[in-house]
Amino acid sequence: SQATSAHTLVVMEVDFEAVEAARRAHKAAFLAEEGVKLTYLPFIARALADAIAAFPHLNASVGDDCLIVHRDLHLGIAVDLGHEGLIVPVIHEAGDKRLRALAREAAELATRARSRKLTADDISGGTFTITNPGPFGTFITAPIINQPQVAILGIGSVEKRPVIVNDAIAIRSMCYLCLSFDHRIVDGI
Repeated sequence: SQATSAHTLVVMEVDFEAVEAARRAHKAAFLAEEGVKLTYLPFIARALADAIAAFPHLNASVGDDCLIVHRDLHLGIAVDLGHEGLIVPVIHEAGDKRLRALAREAAELATRARSRKLTADDISGGTFTITNPGPFGTFITAPIINQPQVAILGIGSVEKRPVIVNDAIAIRSMCYLCLSFDHRIVDGI
């Protein structure tokens, strides 16, 4: 992939305090109602789907001498296979799904991936990928674009740390979001 695409990395520090507050307030009820944990991933996936609407060239593939901009977001979620590699199952039509559906589908695909029960349809058609090494303690990662896609989002660990909020020091849940994109397609963010 790095020999094909001109990888460019942009890292943004994001305040997750509102997400953390929502998770704390709703995690027990969410688990009881949906059967899956309320993680950061569906919040990020939903925000990403909204961002893709504003920046559609990031939801694209490189074709033979052309850029194919996809109308629908088919979101790949990289899943670690117990340090035996990664596989990227796809949440099809993720842009049309709300947070609850994204959480259920991501959890279901990850479970099926780890138990080696994915189908060919489960891993095909991705147009943008998220990788989440944050649970391993990483802050910043430079994810490698999943070809023929043109971008991938890496999620760092969400950690409480001191930050400046309204000219005061506050303890907030913070995270680095790391976007690798093909510089041939996007001049900059």
